[in-house]
Amino acid sequence: MPLAAPLPPAEEAPSAPRSVLDLFLAFTWLALQGFGGVLAVVQRELVEKKRWLTREQFIEDWAVAQIMPGPNVVNLSLMIGGRHFGLRGALAALAGMLLAPLVVVLILAVLYGTVAEHPLAQGALRGMGAVAAGLITATGIKLVTALDRNPMGQAVCLIFAVLTFVAIALLRWPLAWVLAGIGSVACLWAYRVLGRMEVLR
Repeated sequence: MPLAAPLPPAEEAPSAPRSVLDLFLAFTWLALQGFGGVLAVVQRELVEKKRWLTREQFIEDWAVAQIMPGPNVVNLSLMIGGRHFGLRGALAALAGMLLAPLVVVLILAVLYGTVAEHPLAQGALRGMGAVAAGLITATGIKLVTALDRNPMGQAVCLIFAVLTFVAIALLRWPLAWVLAGIGSVACLWAYRVLGRMEVLR
């Protein structure tokens, strides 16, 4: 099959956190907004507003954060904090992600315990779930254009995305099987494409 032309070099993010405090405050604000649709909030804050990551960098970092143990956004905060300020930055970003939200969640848990059986509370939770699903879908569509720079090409990436959706949503395969199966094939394909591009240089 014909090889694609070499990709242009990856763009650097136009901005960066100014200090450890800046990291802490940014991730605190991000965490306080992340009710359900956290992917949409993270992408908007870090890519569009703060501009600490390009879309391509965000997709790559988010993919790594997803396969690591623990919550995706916590993993991402550690990666970004560590990248800019080492261990201090990682701990500051982690504290920002956990400190204020922990207090809010404890307060909400106490309040919710008194109204959990009320129909209005149950209806509100169902409505939030629908909004969160819409936010995640919209963010995914927005990030599709970043796949143009992926070495495998947009079409192949979309095929792997569809296969993953079918495996998880329709066939109900465990995530570990999907990562071991489809994830391994995708990694081997990318390795092969990158190897060929390196030979051409």
